[in-house]
Amino acid sequence: MTIASFAAALVFVAMAMSAFMALGTLIERRTGNSGWIDVVWTFGLGLTGVAGALLPFGAGPMPRRLVVAGLALAWALRLGLHIARRTAGITEDPRYAKLKRDWGSAAPQQLARLLQMQALVSIPLGLGIVLAAHSPAPALGWQDLAGIAVFVAGLAGGAIADGQLRAFARSGAGGVCDSGLWRWSRHPNYFFECLLWCCYPVIALDAGYPWGWLALLAPACITLLLTRISGIPPLEEHMLAKHGEAYRAYQNRTSALIPLPPKGATS
Repeated sequence: MTIASFAAALVFVAMAMSAFMALGTLIERRTGNSGWIDVVWTFGLGLTGVAGALLPFGAGPMPRRLVVAGLALAWALRLGLHIARRTAGITEDPRYAKLKRDWGSAAPQQLARLLQMQALVSIPLGLGIVLAAHSPAPALGWQDLAGIAVFVAGLAGGAIADGQLRAFARSGAGGVCDSGLWRWSRHPNYFFECLLWCCYPVIALDAGYPWGWLALLAPACITLLLTRISGIPPLEEHMLAKHGEAYRAYQNRTSALIPLPPKGATS
């Protein structure tokens, strides 16, 4: 991948994500349900990754480009459909709803600005997919297989965590879900999401590929987003407001992200 093709890939990812988040803004205004924003983001990033993997930005052999495009598509379908199913049953995402209340009459403009900022910070994610797809190693090898294994572990773990949470909600038990993976982590779905994005640097890092190290920005970016910005902080604030001391006790005994034995567990 030359400097010119890298710049072209960067511009492509930035423009595509900006367009998708503008679409998210329009859908939110039309429906009034901010939950659709994350659906648009997920499918938008997945399609951007698929296109970036298949377009001729570098010297990656077609088998690798097809594999990486397949990983991006599988991620978008699994997560996007999950979020869409959840969104269809609510009127608002509580995180965005709070922001809109805080912004008052300026909410439409502020939300549009926020979504374009989301597009900006999504660039390392889309670029990580492109860089993995165009790793110039001439044939699929152990790094590709290792990347696929990391991806499958992350995808499966996230699906299991989301399924356990859905089952808990359907049970009508109420309170805080602290069974299955949720007994070991307050956000196991986020942990496996961070793990999944590690697949791209695993594929991209190669001694003969000077751009490959930039793929490390993909897992770093998603981890920062989920643990410090749009994931855990607003969700934990919402859960504390909803469940009070029950959730505070859950916080005290359960790891925030990495699955670990709960404090005080005897087995």
